[in-house]
Amino acid sequence: MRVFDPDRIEAQPYEKRQLNVFYQVPEFKMRIIELPAGGELPDCQMQDHVVFYVLSGGADVMVDGEVSTLAEGQCLVSPPARFKMTSREGVRVMGIQIAAAPRS
Repeated sequence: MRVFDPDRIEAQPYEKRQLNVFYQVPEFKMRIIELPAGGELPDCQMQDHVVFYVLSGGADVMVDGEVSTLAEGQCLVSPPARFKMTSREGVRVMGIQIAAAPRS
């Protein structure tokens, strides 16, 4: 068992995103995503299921062309899809990627 406090985990910029992974096993990994006001995560195709839980702030998330606005305390769950995230006010998100198929 491990206990984490996502509010205390320091987030790195997108270019160093691998450093934001704070837990990883073959079935899933967890990371902190932080965007400043006006920031964005580029369009990307995810091969895994994704869970985004907004710790603070808010963001617009596009999943396969459909946009949802997420606020603090809200959660988005998606099967593998194409994603993009933007934030007008800044956002801090816990992202969880869950393997779509068993990895060898």
